[in-house]
Amino acid sequence: MLSIITKYFPDLTPTQLSQFGQLYDLYTLWNNQINVISRKDIDLLYERHVLHSLGIAKVMQFKPGTKILDVGTGGGFPGIPLAILFPECDFLLVDSIGKKIKVVNEVAIGLGLTNVKGKHIRAEEIKEKFHFVVSRAVTEFPVFYSWVKDKFLRENFNDLPNGILYLKGGDLQEEFGKFYAHAKFYDLKDYFTEEFFETKKVVYYKM
Repeated sequence: MLSIITKYFPDLTPTQLSQFGQLYDLYTLWNNQINVISRKDIDLLYERHVLHSLGIAKVMQFKPGTKILDVGTGGGFPGIPLAILFPECDFLLVDSIGKKIKVVNEVAIGLGLTNVKGKHIRAEEIKEKFHFVVSRAVTEFPVFYSWVKDKFLRENFNDLPNGILYLKGGDLQEEFGKFYAHAKFYDLKDYFTEEFFETKKVVYYKM
């Protein structure tokens, strides 16, 4: 199952390979106690959760020192896979459901990830600021924007200016409304050949 990751990310270090390889057992263990991934999806963990999360990395290679906020992370997606891929960046993963954050923190400990912190908090209550905010379709974009619009640092040093990187699927023009013209849409089918990604996108919105 790990082969689907190495197919698209062939330059992983031994540490990263080990960490990605541990994800299945860790999520199976914790999912049996606290359900964060649907039972049928756990067998497709690497395709539908890990690789999907890493779609963001096909659009944006975070430079060392980048601070990233993952809002509505659930069991740790997209934050955990991105934190493995970018060990020199700092990730704060937040969710309003405490038991999901327990899974995030236990998985991070199990993997030995020192660049991840999980926090049980609503996005609107966060006082810190970040270079990028990532998320996987937690709500409609205009609502999401209202939660995070004041959470951005001013300094820019990545290839894209600071902003939102949002994993979303389907026809987004109606949902995005006035935001549509200013957003950039990357089709994941341009990067990944699996059928699951046919309608999936990474949306970048500059702040």
